[in-house]
Amino acid sequence: MLTRKSARLCLLGLAALTSLTTVRETPAAVTAPVFSDCQIGGGDSPVHLQARCTSLTVAEDRAHPEERKIHLRVALLKARASEASPDPLVFIAGGPGQASTEAFVQEAEAFDRIRGTHDILLVDQRGTGGSNRLDCPAPPPGEDANGSDADIAKAAADCLKQLPGDPRFYTTSVAVEDLDAVRAALGYTALDLYGISYGTRVALQYLREFPAHTRSVVLDGVVPADLALGPGVSLDAQRALGLIFHRCGEDAACRQAFPNPDMDFARLETELKVHPASVTLRDPLTGAPRTETLTWDKLAGAVRLMSYQSETSSLLPLLIHQAATQHDYAPLMGTALMYTGEIESSFAEGMGSAVVCTEDVPFISDGAAEVQALHDTYLGSVSMELLVKSCRFWPKGVITSDFKRPVKSDKPVLLLSGEDDPVTPPANAARAARTLSDSLSLVVPGQGHGNVYRGCVPKIVADFIDAASVKGLDTACVKKIKPFPFFVNFSGPTP
Repeated sequence: MLTRKSARLCLLGLAALTSLTTVRETPAAVTAPVFSDCQIGGGDSPVHLQARCTSLTVAEDRAHPEERKIHLRVALLKARASEASPDPLVFIAGGPGQASTEAFVQEAEAFDRIRGTHDILLVDQRGTGGSNRLDCPAPPPGEDANGSDADIAKAAADCLKQLPGDPRFYTTSVAVEDLDAVRAALGYTALDLYGISYGTRVALQYLREFPAHTRSVVLDGVVPADLALGPGVSLDAQRALGLIFHRCGEDAACRQAFPNPDMDFARLETELKVHPASVTLRDPLTGAPRTETLTWDKLAGAVRLMSYQSETSSLLPLLIHQAATQHDYAPLMGTALMYTGEIESSFAEGMGSAVVCTEDVPFISDGAAEVQALHDTYLGSVSMELLVKSCRFWPKGVITSDFKRPVKSDKPVLLLSGEDDPVTPPANAARAARTLSDSLSLVVPGQGHGNVYRGCVPKIVADFIDAASVKGLDTACVKKIKPFPFFVNFSGPTP
């Protein structure tokens, strides 16, 4: 997300100018956009969907609409019913930095029931995908991710000078104005919103700014409006890993194979902090041979990424034990490279920096107690410190005066959380729900980040969208959802 590798992996995911106040552009008469056939999906993804696409031209700086214009990529998957509901479901991707037209393809099956009667509307948030994507150049091979202040300043400057837009105008406060402009241009009166991860922040801000045009909201992996991302990353990751190890201890086969996963993990930390390991392996994405130096920071980052889903967290006790007891680091390193590569290619780094350095870092507390708490986690405080340093060189952008206040609303809101989520834990949903008077929060047992596709959750979400109400929802089935079983060897999980 940010211009340094360890920082952008710290948040899903550098302050030269004073924060700006958003200026709402007076809506002008617009001609309905013309749609044409298209395919949506990531450039490297083997999976694509047929859709209808168009673009909407908007001012980059709404305070000066006569200046630079940008084009928003918009995709529509029409409802299958001959008489569709008048309100579309808007899928808002996470990150910050993911494009909705790319991220949706991986989750499309979860929304199949909804698409029976509702259009699915996808808008690449400005700075992502086909909406004037803001990317940063990749760091040189072998560059120290925790470089000097001069290195960090140079990386930020190198990114800023080649961006195709002014990052001050690529924040959440501006993005929700774009979404409402798309709504108006397409003639929709109200929207049903689904946000995942950072997308929940966008959905909440749209709810705050445009309540009359919001029919219902689903928040999956909640980022409360008043919470600054950053300090909680290490603490939440530590909590999630503890739950995963505890779950291994409760499973007879996992407990027998790996009686002390926390001890194995501590042994790795001690060894790799003193003696990083040289690992020779084949690149999991290309198959080419490569040699990597496995440091503790790299291993910790890999463990955090694998904690995101129960399918990958089920491998952690095995991979950690293999590395700690046999010094066989290749399986863990290969898994880390695979997930890191996939994540880096899907995020627009410049857009992510524009958001984080405006909406999060200025609101982070640097008290001694908070810093010490980070030191006691496996991720430590390095990524947090790097994040703060990086944002010194990044301009702050448009942010509304009430942006960091809790969103108060009586609109129907369904909140989804994974019990073991390492980045948006159930406590986040509980925090946001305090000021959402017509809301229901569901916690999916043993699961990580993003749960709309788990078990019976798609049906619950579809029923909620159809009724635009949390009342009467049958949610008992959520408690029956089970996490993926642990691998006790490389043949697969136990039956």
